[in-house]
Amino acid sequence: MNAREDILARVRANLGVKAQDTARQNTALEVIAARQQGPRPVVGGDLAARFQVKSEAMSSTVETVQTDAEVPAAVARYLASNGLAPQAVCWPQLAVLDWAAAGLQVAGRAANGNDPIGITGCFCAIAETGTLMLLSGPETAATTSLLPETHIAVVPASRIVPAMEEGFALLRTEHGALPRAVNFVSGPSRTGDIEQTIVLGAHGPYRVHLILVTGA
Repeated sequence: MNAREDILARVRANLGVKAQDTARQNTALEVIAARQQGPRPVVGGDLAARFQVKSEAMSSTVETVQTDAEVPAAVARYLASNGLAPQAVCWPQLAVLDWAAAGLQVAGRAANGNDPIGITGCFCAIAETGTLMLLSGPETAATTSLLPETHIAVVPASRIVPAMEEGFALLRTEHGALPRAVNFVSGPSRTGDIEQTIVLGAHGPYRVHLILVTGA
């Protein structure tokens, strides 16, 4: 018995959980694992086009490029058009792009409260709702999408799935277990708490810009 099993065994003992109770819980988990999908809308056709339309409906902006090599120039165009400084942080996996050639200073680290622009990738994207699915981890810090006022996400077209169901199926296939956090981003943060008036940037980024890489 390892340390984790020992701790859980003591917790069960203190709670009075019996072996048959644990068996019933395991059976319930097996039922959940064997779940079947109910009726839902069919999302077909051009998933990238559907994703773009839905993303823009959620107040995101979208630019399409062919390759990852074009991403830095696309980011530079977006920052310049919005009067934003050419300085950002990004997930380490994106630090290999030639940001300097596009006139940008981009650090490959997690964002903190002083970083105005965060650049991330995504685990996958949901065509049905125009939503990004992001998994937290050492190389995919959640702060980079949540803390900066401007969130820029690089979205490979090959990682666009029809709906949430396919997103979670992909997660189970590629990772098995859930990470510490799964974040869903559908446009800029917003609230309608005050007089039912929508205000952007209430609990996160004011802006979400997506760079859709069609050749990836």
